[in-house]
Formats: sequence, structure tokens, C-alpha cells
Amino acid sequence: MPRGRLLPGIVLAALLAAGPAPAADAPLGQSTVDPTRLRVCADPNYLPCSDERGEGFENKIAERLAAHLGRELVYTWYPQSVGFVRNTLRAQLCDLVMGVVAADELVQNTNPYYRSTYVLVHREGEGDRFGAVDGPLARLARIGVVAGTPPADLLARLGLFANVRPYQLMVDTRVDHPARTMIEDLAAGTLDMALVWGPIAGYWAQRQPVPLELVPLSSDPRAGLRFDFLISMGIRHGEPEWKHAI
Repeated sequence: MPRGRLLPGIVLAALLAAGPAPAADAPLGQSTVDPTRLRVCADPNYLPCSDERGEGFENKIAERLAAHLGRELVYTWYPQSVGFVRNTLRAQLCDLVMGVVAADELVQNTNPYYRSTYVLVHREGEGDRFGAVDGPLARLARIGVVAGTPPADLLARLGLFANVRPYQLMVDTRVDHPARTMIEDLAAGTLDMALVWGPIAGYWAQRQPVPLELVPLSSDPRAGLRFDFLISMGIRHGEPEWKHAI
């Protein structure tokens, strides 16, 4: 899910939660950006976004960006858990974080570079039964959702928490990957629906032994429900020239 709370975002500042007493950003006009290297902080095991082998799509974008800027790409690896921003970007260990929900207040956002949404995933051929959270059989479904994400709010409003199996939001992704586990549980038949951030759902759904279908969740701004988000890169506040360069 996206970084931040959508969470956004899976964000939306949850995955980039900074914890108490974060380090100060650079004083206005005093950039701390490395002038020769593109220093990126990223999760070492968060496919399809990033991993330490450089296989994620955000790794590929960072490579293209580094080449465009004429800088060496270097990583600081840190799991997407509590304190990510505080212990990486704001600790001056890097100058850029990929995959941040636009308008995340913990960072200064660049212009967005893609947009995606949360989706409902079900086994192929079961769309008539489990293809909608407000469908007639939803109350009989076993539903997986990552706690603290926007779909969890939707399930609460629909009164479906009695049949929800929650998956943790804040984990060390080097040893746990809740969204991947949720998709695997759906394929294994222990869930009937899974509500997951779209890029993650699509990546892991393709790797299951049974075919799965993805249904985008529709936002309803009037009801205060939003599931689609613009995704940007995150930099420190007080570095306008760096933002312009990116």
C-alpha cells in the first residue's frame, strides 16, 4: 500500500509515521542534499515497489531519475515501519523517498507521478457472490483488510467487522508482508474477499496458483470515502531548489 495514510498510502501517513519528536528539517535556504549522488531511502523487501535487488518499479524510476540528473544512485534500506521518515529522510540519510501519498504532511511532496486505487480481490468466477462489499452475500464473506487503511473505514460503515480478518499495518517487511499474505490466503480459500492497495494486489495476484480478479473501489467524496490517490516523491521541507530539480 502507498506510504502514508490514505493511508495512505497503504497511504495517509501511517507507513511514513515519524514518531514523537522528529528531527528538524533543513533551515530555510540551507539545503543538505548531496550534490553528487541521488540518495534514496527505500524498503528492502516491498515488491512490487522496491527491494534491495533493484527489482521494484520504484527502483527503476529512481534509476532513470539518477541518470537524468547525472548522479550516482545510492540506497539506504529501512523497512516501512513506524519512524521511517524520522530515521531516514529527516536523519539526513537520504534526500528522497519514493511512493509517498501526495499531500502527506510529514514530507514536502514533489509533483505526483502516478495514481492508483485500492481494489477488492476475489477468486475468478465468484464475482456474483463476492465482487462487491455492499453485495447481498458480503455479510457471509470472509474479508481480509489491512488495519488502518481506507477500506477498513468502509467495512466499519457497512457493519461488516464481524466477518473481517485484520492484517497488521506496521510490520518489519523483512520478515512479514501482510498484503502478500492476504492475497495468498484468498487464493488458498481461507478468505473470500481481500481489500488491498492496487499495485500490490495486482503484483501478488499474478503469482497465485488460482486466477484472481481485481475490482477497483469507487471513492465517494460526499461520504468522506476515498480510495484512489496521487503518489509523489517525498523530500525534506525547506529545500525548494531540490524540489524544483526533481
